[in-house]
Amino acid sequence: MTHLAEEERREAEDAFVAPMPMEEDPDECFAGDRGVLEPAVRRVLVRLLQRRYLLAERSRADWAVLIENQHVIESRLNDLFVRLVVDHSRGVAYKQQVRSDELDVPILLRDEAYSRAETLVLVYLRTVYQRESTAGEKQARVDVEEVEQTVLSYFTESDGDLARRQRAIRAALGRLRQEGIVEEESEGRFLISPLVEIVLSAERLRELAEWLRGETGEDAR
Repeated sequence: MTHLAEEERREAEDAFVAPMPMEEDPDECFAGDRGVLEPAVRRVLVRLLQRRYLLAERSRADWAVLIENQHVIESRLNDLFVRLVVDHSRGVAYKQQVRSDELDVPILLRDEAYSRAETLVLVYLRTVYQRESTAGEKQARVDVEEVEQTVLSYFTESDGDLARRQRAIRAALGRLRQEGIVEEESEGRFLISPLVEIVLSAERLRELAEWLRGETGEDAR
């Protein structure tokens, strides 16, 4: 090989730079795994997609992982046109579907509307929570009997007989318990979660309260 050819070979070798990975990939979690997130971070990402909310008080380990890896988790959700909302003061994280008039966004998250009974129970819980918070109380609790007594007053004959209405109210409490909005501390005794403020904003509460007053006024005439 001539001296000129050797110099050209060395220059070509020097010009080649092996690409460096942005991050070291973890060990495979399963055969064919091409993911780059640690297993703990993946689990939190999945739980955010599975659940309506992630609560710091109930899932302390998951919350710590979320806070430490918030940027990368947000990035993965954003890739799906989903926004992550982290409310540090209340210790709650939840997701929102991104919607845009300028961009074609496929809808991943479908809003599951609350039934009439669930909405009425929510309004009462939100009212009690707001009242207790204004009074300086750190926690708000309700008994199933007082929930029934108030919510039943908004039902009409079309909602069925008393037994059917009571079943609807208890079923509503059951769904709200599953979503973490209330926690049954003892039989028939519920602790109201700060989540109720997120589900029903103060503005939305006023709108529903006005609607309920209108309903009651119409029934009274």
